[in-house]
Amino acid sequence: MRTTLAAIEAAAHEALLRHGHANIATRAAADCAWLEAVKYPGLKLLAEALQDEESDTELASDTLGLDLKHVSCIFLAEDIQRLTRESSRLFLRNVRHGLYLVPDSVRRNYAIGCPIDPGFPLGGERGKNPYIEKLEAAARDGVEVDDALWQSFPKWRN
Repeated sequence: MRTTLAAIEAAAHEALLRHGHANIATRAAADCAWLEAVKYPGLKLLAEALQDEESDTELASDTLGLDLKHVSCIFLAEDIQRLTRESSRLFLRNVRHGLYLVPDSVRRNYAIGCPIDPGFPLGGERGKNPYIEKLEAAARDGVEVDDALWQSFPKWRN
């Protein structure tokens, strides 16, 4: 089924609000739409995260880096982004739904250290946004989403 980025963002925002995540709903819903636009499974990861019991953890760096304790990056992205800006480089472990770190990384042009896409270089600074063509096409033509996943959206509600 084809839908718009605005519809994906609105549905994700509603699901996050209904699950008590008002504090991250605007950012996470926009990131969900962004991921779908570039052909990553934003909706699928959001559905998984909303079914999790754990959505919060105390983040603290240690000698091995930052332990995310398998809590979804959907819920931790803002804290991880803040810590990255403060320390300029973080090593993450026990990462779940790390794709939700990509939109901010692309917007702010900093590299993340996980090989999620061959077009996304590791380390340093990018000279070109590798997603711009996909984002423009999605805004113009809409996004193809899985019918069953899209139809299950109301079931995510509490």
